[in-house]
Amino acid sequence: MTNSNISEISKEKCFCKNEFAPLKKVLTAPPLHMQIDEAINETQKFYIRENIDRVEARRQYRYFIQVLQEKGVKVIELPVKKSLPEQVFTRDTGFVIGGKLFISSMAENIRKGETAILKKWLKDHNIYYRQLPSKMEGGDIIVEEDTLWIGMSDRTSHQTIKSLKKELPDYTINTVELDSNVLHLDCVFNTVDRDTAIVYPPAINPDSYRLLRSKFDLIEVTSDEQFHMGPNVLSIGNKTVISLPENKQLNRKLRSSGFHVREIPFSEIIKSGGSFRCCTLPLVRK
Repeated sequence: MTNSNISEISKEKCFCKNEFAPLKKVLTAPPLHMQIDEAINETQKFYIRENIDRVEARRQYRYFIQVLQEKGVKVIELPVKKSLPEQVFTRDTGFVIGGKLFISSMAENIRKGETAILKKWLKDHNIYYRQLPSKMEGGDIIVEEDTLWIGMSDRTSHQTIKSLKKELPDYTINTVELDSNVLHLDCVFNTVDRDTAIVYPPAINPDSYRLLRSKFDLIEVTSDEQFHMGPNVLSIGNKTVISLPENKQLNRKLRSSGFHVREIPFSEIIKSGGSFRCCTLPLVRK
């Protein structure tokens, strides 16, 4: 990664060491132009005829943002473009590991313009970033202190993982082999505290699953809950998790494990293949 891919040093530092520390600052994008023009994942194929009620999607998004703000999270909205119907999923366009912010290299043509908007915002605010050299998306990255879990999906390449290893020599990087129909790692695996994670085992290679099981207490979701983006919860700190009301069994398991679950409707936005985690790019967790 060359210096030409790095902006000026930021006056405003980014910092995230895991997926569950108190969320302080996050980038989002309102779903003003959200629709399924061409199906680029299995969920979209299911909903392409029904498509998305954009009025309801905006209402659900606004309530989600209101809840984050009530919890003390600074929410920053990126400008949106009509030509970018998937822009609501800001997590895919970048991710923060420790004090470093990485810009993704998007796999699908329909999404490549999203990173240009993110880069402009970062440059305008003098925030330091690194551009990944080839395809990798933030939905495949789970940060756990000095360990990274990286999903081997169609959206992330071996070449980029090698580049990330060079960039982060002090981190242990574990790859998680996924079924070919899985969009991103965070569709089937997500950590909610230091010892606990949500998982959908059938979509993960048995060797990868055994490694996850050796590291975490695993809360397993059903196939229906996985389809409804059960693992894609958003942890906002102090064992508080934002989850879909439809995933009743998962929410009961989380509560019985000591988590406070805030249920928020997100039925329109999940039709495009992402949920609460996908719709947030955390800049600061502390």
